[in-house]
Amino acid sequence: MDNAQYVGLSNQMVLKRQLDIVANNIANADTTGFKFESLMTRTVPGAPAFTQGGPRPVKFVGADGVARDFSQGGLRRTDASLDVGIEGQGFLKVTTKDGDRYTRDGHLRTDSSGVITTQSGDPVADDGGGTITVDPQKPGEITITPDGVVSQGKERIGKLGVYKFDSLSALEKTGNNYYQNSSNQTAVAAPDAKLRQGMLENSNVNPILQITKMIDVSRAYESVSQMISAEADLSRTSVSRLGKAN
Repeated sequence: MDNAQYVGLSNQMVLKRQLDIVANNIANADTTGFKFESLMTRTVPGAPAFTQGGPRPVKFVGADGVARDFSQGGLRRTDASLDVGIEGQGFLKVTTKDGDRYTRDGHLRTDSSGVITTQSGDPVADDGGGTITVDPQKPGEITITPDGVVSQGKERIGKLGVYKFDSLSALEKTGNNYYQNSSNQTAVAAPDAKLRQGMLENSNVNPILQITKMIDVSRAYESVSQMISAEADLSRTSVSRLGKAN
């Protein structure tokens, strides 16, 4: 296999990864608080190819990480008392068996003990790092103010903590619509963020743009495949003619 085929193969590997990411964006177009992703690429220098006239540099295509767009998604009304949509920069903190996690998914519920949790059953932290418990034996509706104060009837029972990071690059996706802090940054309170009770944040994925992107990536992949096939045919033809000449 010559250098052109190796370069084409490296491009195909990146395009396949890009296609996976676009497909994942489309699949999560209706996932609460999901943030769409895109693949970053870079040029990877290879060993020089020795041809007539001296060595010539070879550059391959490589993946350089995944970029995530944390821009605000639209809010939709659900009227559920434990649904909260985050307006502005910030995340709810969740306590899991693997440590603290952060999420924009405010589709909350209570467990058998009355503790407010995510749909996965992980407790949502209050502004002090503890939990918030609803007493099922007491009357009164659950209300959540824009600054996160949770009340049952007229009694305050806690305050949801909303946290932010100086750089969102600190966050790494871990599943269940959660992120973990993968840096030495410290999460701080996000006083400018507002919680909207009875609402949830939509994904910020634009399905039409992502489907268009998928088509473009698929065409690029097919184009590279045809180039590799043409190069292979050319090599076979050259070897065949060289054999006949000898």
